Amino acid sequence: MAPLIPAGAGIGEDHPSKTWSFQTLCATIYDPDHLDQYGSSSTPIYQCTTFKGLPGTKKTAYDYSRSSNPSRSVLQNHLSKIQGAKYSFAVSTGMACLDIITRSVKPNEVILAGDDIYGGTHRLLGMLMKNNNIKVVHVDMSDQKLLAETVRQLVEDGKQPGAPKLGMVLVETPTNPMLKVIDIRACVQSVRKYISAEDAPIIMDNTMMSPALMRPLELGVDAVYDSATKYLSGHHDLMAGIIATNNDDLAQTYHFTINSVGNALAPFESFLLMRGLKTLHIRLAAQQLGAQRVAEHLQGLGFKTHYPGLKGHPGRDMHFSQAKGAGAVISFETDDPQLSQMVVNATRLWGVSVSFGSVNSLISMPCLMSHAAIDPKVRAARALPENLLRLCVGIEDPDDLIADLDAAFLAAGALHKDANGQLTRAKPASSTAANGSMSAPAAAAASPASQQSIVVSAPGKVILFGEHAVVHGVTALAASVGLRCYALVQPRGDGKVQLELPELKVNHEWIIADLPWDAVPSKVGGLNKATETPTELDARLLRRIVQTVESKAAAAERDHASCVAFLYLFMTLGAKSHQGQTFTFRSLLPISAGLGSSAAYSACLASALLYTNGVISIPSASSPISSADADLVNSYAFLSERVLHGNPSGVDNSVAVYGGCLTFTRPSAPRNQHKSNELKLLPNVHAKRLLLTDTGVSRDTKALVAGVQQRLDQDPSQVNAAFDTIQKIADEAAQLLTSGGKDADVKLGELMKKNHQLLASPLGVSHPSLEEVRNALSTVSPALSTKLTGAGGGGCAVTLIPSGTPDNVVSEARESLQRLPDFSSVHETVVGGSGLSVLGDVKVLRSASVDVNGETGEQTHHFEGERFAKAGLEELGEWLEGTEGKARQGWSRVEQK
Repeated sequence: MAPLIPAGAGIGEDHPSKTWSFQTLCATIYDPDHLDQYGSSSTPIYQCTTFKGLPGTKKTAYDYSRSSNPSRSVLQNHLSKIQGAKYSFAVSTGMACLDIITRSVKPNEVILAGDDIYGGTHRLLGMLMKNNNIKVVHVDMSDQKLLAETVRQLVEDGKQPGAPKLGMVLVETPTNPMLKVIDIRACVQSVRKYISAEDAPIIMDNTMMSPALMRPLELGVDAVYDSATKYLSGHHDLMAGIIATNNDDLAQTYHFTINSVGNALAPFESFLLMRGLKTLHIRLAAQQLGAQRVAEHLQGLGFKTHYPGLKGHPGRDMHFSQAKGAGAVISFETDDPQLSQMVVNATRLWGVSVSFGSVNSLISMPCLMSHAAIDPKVRAARALPENLLRLCVGIEDPDDLIADLDAAFLAAGALHKDANGQLTRAKPASSTAANGSMSAPAAAAASPASQQSIVVSAPGKVILFGEHAVVHGVTALAASVGLRCYALVQPRGDGKVQLELPELKVNHEWIIADLPWDAVPSKVGGLNKATETPTELDARLLRRIVQTVESKAAAAERDHASCVAFLYLFMTLGAKSHQGQTFTFRSLLPISAGLGSSAAYSACLASALLYTNGVISIPSASSPISSADADLVNSYAFLSERVLHGNPSGVDNSVAVYGGCLTFTRPSAPRNQHKSNELKLLPNVHAKRLLLTDTGVSRDTKALVAGVQQRLDQDPSQVNAAFDTIQKIADEAAQLLTSGGKDADVKLGELMKKNHQLLASPLGVSHPSLEEVRNALSTVSPALSTKLTGAGGGGCAVTLIPSGTPDNVVSEARESLQRLPDFSSVHETVVGGSGLSVLGDVKVLRSASVDVNGETGEQTHHFEGERFAKAGLEELGEWLEGTEGKARQGWSRVEQK
């Protein structure tokens, strides 16, 4: 094997090439060690396998072309000059570069890679995991804090005996195909803070830029590789890859591996690559000019366009601090995968092909082509849109390229031309209702927010006073409790929407395009009127959704109503062109027990849809949710409650959204003269301990509300008198809760008993199980005042624990309840607490250990969606909210009114 010699060893410091520009270096191939004996202006092709002569003589610097060849030596010397590298190697393909580089990673070591990477890189890393016991962790490297924390955690974990150690960091910027920008200097700094280059070299794939636009070795990376098939060759008539480094040890390792494996670039391919390199500068300059024109045109048409040359592109300034240009690769979104395919098929000048960097322009759908090897669920988790189109701009006239794109858009229906010949972006046909209208929420349904994972949360409630009477205009007094409902929303790219309710053992999927979109009325959200919430249910849409749901859940089944409410809001706020989402709801609240589990579900559902459809913006971490956004969520939560309960009061969803302790009054003449719901947050409520006892008896809220209405119709005098008394009770209770004072708890307890007696008769909504709870607790202590809460008919009872009650009394009360024959559960809580909450950055919930994909073996540090669905309720609450004294950071919560 020929010895490894640094590039330029034979060139003196006074040689003019030391000061030549990149453009001149590209065109001028000069190597003093390989001057042609005949003065050829082009390096000859040494198309031979072996070289004659005994070892040790000048003529036998070469012996076997697998190890070294003059054609390849001249090429590698030239590559080192244009990259500012000490060593360069030319091999058979770009993927061969990565194969050579990763062979130095040992079993049980970790490769840290980005979350938006070339599909071939993903495939090779998957093979290393499967066959070589190498771990791979993917992380968003554009998030420097996350990157630094991930490196720190991996290095820390690797100190444990037998634990995987970080062995390599793979970087790519701009990423392919989303063009995310990574700060290379900051990345190097983050990694080197915790681990040395000897233990974990930083390797960069520079294919998207090439040495013409970026020289990563000068930014601190340890080695760089390019697929020379792309820009360096430039004509798509050659497969090649190059590696460059200034590190002597890495160079020696690569040199040995290439000779051992035998994948060095052959003589003829070396000649072709040298020929292509001569025009690299002028080709890429023309390609960049065209790419800028095309990108600006796409953005002007309203397509979400990804290109570092555009103003407003995330990380644009950072990119130009480390690169000389934006490159010639663009990606953009149509919001509809089918539309994207139609556009691709309609182009004529743009060739439909993978790869990029050629003089000829190309168009592709990454999720169907270059990135098809990545599992669709992984693509969705990485926010890689299935509708994404990638353009690789060549050297053609930009006007011709734009004209061809516009023609394809028109043929596919993505653009319309008006009477004046002006092009305007068309509404996606699949998201337009039969009458031709399209809601503002629908227009937002394929927005970037819909590609984001979020967690939302809402509390349960306890109605302390006024249940049932509130439907008829009496003031109700309600408070949030510490038990909550959570919803995780995750994007997907298969055009399906999934509803998971683990507590009900429900898991249903619907194909979004097959839902009854023709039944969505035009009045649902008019264009640019997303805040005008529908106040009434549309009978036709509701009927069609019920028919859709009954194919999966019969009307008598417990999950039927939840599915109907889910699809009603999904279709009201979504669009037929939606790429897909999975909604997983978890409830720490007993279900159908009168503690507002359905309202908490409705608040979570409404907020999740409003956030991920872009109707309202996800607040930054720990900043408050505005009152205006909370009001909009509450309106849609009430719409969901209408589906679930028919004629709900609105108090449950209000508590779920706003939290705290509040009074709620619905307009109901002649009892009151309100024109709209009156909601008042009670200030300075003194903390009250409560026991919430779930009888385990489910009840039908809709039927119970209807039953009270029937009693009112039959005996209005008696029932209205009860309502009048309940109003007085609620008013006095509100005063006691805010002012406190001597014997306040005793007086509240008496009011609770009176309210319960009226609910039992004449309203008739108590149940034997509730009376058993009241009797059992009054036997323990007369000071424990108990009443039904919510709809009654079973469900939950609420018990006031007066201040100063000894702990042994509370323990005895629990034991007494547990002895009841049909006892279900008992929970202690405190009145009040936060309302609607959103965690927009689920990365704070990512696991400290890697996740393993059972099919592909891929391991990631992404958010643990499976844990959300399967964790026990106590574990789930601690994981999402934190423990006492160490609350989870990042939650945004509703501002208190």
